[in-house]
Amino acid sequence: MWIQPIDLDRPGDLVAGLHEAYTVAYSDDPGPRMSLAHFRHDVARHSPGGRAELWAVVEGGEVVGGYGLSLSQLDNTHMGWLFPLVVRPERRGRGLGSALFEHALERLRHQGRSLLLTETPTTGVGARFALAHGMTVAVAVARRVLDLHKADWDALERMLPTIEGYRLERWIGPADPGLIPDLSTLMKGMNDAPRDAGIEDFDFSSERIRDREEGIEDRGFTSYSMIARRDSDGAPAGYTRVYLAADRSDGWGHQADTTVLAGHRGHRLGLLLKLANLFWLREHEPHLERIITWNATSNAHMLAINEAMGFELLDEWNEWRLEL
Repeated sequence: MWIQPIDLDRPGDLVAGLHEAYTVAYSDDPGPRMSLAHFRHDVARHSPGGRAELWAVVEGGEVVGGYGLSLSQLDNTHMGWLFPLVVRPERRGRGLGSALFEHALERLRHQGRSLLLTETPTTGVGARFALAHGMTVAVAVARRVLDLHKADWDALERMLPTIEGYRLERWIGPADPGLIPDLSTLMKGMNDAPRDAGIEDFDFSSERIRDREEGIEDRGFTSYSMIARRDSDGAPAGYTRVYLAADRSDGWGHQADTTVLAGHRGHRLGLLLKLANLFWLREHEPHLERIITWNATSNAHMLAINEAMGFELLDEWNEWRLEL
């Protein structure tokens, strides 16, 4: 068995082959599919925040398995993120997954990393594999979906809070360059979200945020975003965003980060931002059928907001950890 590296500068068809193996391996996932463009951008390239490694096993001209590693550079330089680790279903049960996993651990050790993180559904082949290879649960996560055809829009409108002292700004697609410093400040609020105990605060530098904004279209997405500002001084206070396919090829919206900075909490800005953005989406994107969101099950405040809005549980996932 030869586990070969994928040259990210000259990947040929191997990235597409690994994406196909990933798609087949996750064919029973009830959530939205990850497109090839999204996969290439998030898994198969370096970024200001991290360097990527991809490895594949090819048999008969077909990628039958492989894995990707993301190695943080700006923060958490002791950690590596494993995504994906896949074996085509017809090749399972022959030790290929274990061989790929051990290879990934050796690569992490070679890079001086001491912590591996990954995620799987809480049940099924991925969870069984993680347990069998000594991994433990770091964070429990739930996916919830809001069915826009069943949503009680009158009730949602009544939920809209009236908040004095703040104003909302909104835009579609990548943020203007002048907003990058504000987004960098706002994203620091995400460091309050539940995470593995071994993970330090993330460095949301302007360079990282700029790269994220520039990559929206490369991932095959557009986005609807809102921020809240304090009237008295224009200080950024809160932020939310929903992604959707730029070609409107499916009915999914992807709720991304929602955060309110600590000094502005207690005014229900998070609820206002999410609801206002949702109504804006409904007006301009009538093809959307559902919004999916991820939340740590320990994040009681955000779960309460989502459940009040009508989000229903789709499935549960685990973020797994292994110390090397």
